[in-house]
Amino acid sequence: MSERKQILTYVEMNKPEELSPATLASEVTVSEVSPPDAAINLSFYSRVGADWKWTDRLKWSQEQLNRYISDHNLKTYVGKSRGEDIGFFECAIQPEGNIEITIFGLLPPSIGKGLGGALLSKAVEAAWAIPGIRRVWLHTCNDDHPNALKNYLKRGFKIYDPKKCQLRGS
Repeated sequence: MSERKQILTYVEMNKPEELSPATLASEVTVSEVSPPDAAINLSFYSRVGADWKWTDRLKWSQEQLNRYISDHNLKTYVGKSRGEDIGFFECAIQPEGNIEITIFGLLPPSIGKGLGGALLSKAVEAAWAIPGIRRVWLHTCNDDHPNALKNYLKRGFKIYDPKKCQLRGS
């Protein structure tokens, strides 16, 4: 039996005005995890990623995780709706005004309630709020939630070919 090939899709947004916020965005709040806390990141990573084959960080040593989380260019945010945690995302500030949403996901009880679009709207707003940002990007794959790419496109992201965009830091 052969393994299914993983297909990556890269999306970007080049202006804050391209964001098309979700209707439930007003019901979601986000807060930055400050100071950085490896336990919070790992807890969300393992719970959000359990169904989507997120395993890389589960193999990291505590030292690797602490080094990653303490990078001053990484920002972690937790999303809440009605006081309950719904998911999280990480943003990595990169050269030339780029920011990558490196991790984005909902906790399993929040899936299917329209909160993915709302949390993504808040993630994009948080990314654009960082001074000097000129481009927000991320990638997804066919192992992620079946609605992930649809959500990104609905919020205003456009698909691009990273091989043609090497000067833009992707």
